[in-house]
Amino acid sequence: MTIFDEAIRFAVEAHGDTTRRRTSAPYILHPLEAAVIVGTMTSDEEVLAAAVLHDTVEDTEATIEEIRERFGDRVADLVLSETENKYPGIPKLESWRRRKEESLAKLKSADDADVKMLWLGDKLSNMRSFFRAWRISGNAIWESFNQKDPAQQAWYYRTIVELLSELKNYEAWQELKYLVDAVFEGVE
Repeated sequence: MTIFDEAIRFAVEAHGDTTRRRTSAPYILHPLEAAVIVGTMTSDEEVLAAAVLHDTVEDTEATIEEIRERFGDRVADLVLSETENKYPGIPKLESWRRRKEESLAKLKSADDADVKMLWLGDKLSNMRSFFRAWRISGNAIWESFNQKDPAQQAWYYRTIVELLSELKNYEAWQELKYLVDAVFEGVE
């Protein structure tokens, strides 16, 4: 079994029967889609494994120590590059801007193209979902989020597009930019 195969098994088990907030689809489909997107840019199995595992530490009972032990330092470090500090005990809306600024700072300081590919896979998967919902509901989609202000969401995703611009020759980046521009057109 490859490291990627093992990562899929681990992620399926970790996410269990959780679902995506807006669609009720099995949550595991998101990290699998992120891995497919990353797979358009690299065939490195450790990067693909990190894509499948990217939400396990943030959103499940899995720990970074488990990831490090089972998948090695590189995969664990890649997963950490996208893991937010959830600030337990602080309401999610109150910590939203702080969490996003800290995450963006990690992305901005990343010299590793693999970190950027991982971010691109995750955020493109998210924007595909947002775009589908936005076409149906417009800005009402943000009502299901902790941060309901579309201007704040626009700031976050436009900053990501900018920080990932070194990947602009990849179709995945071009699609992300297109979707961000479409969803947040006219939102300041």
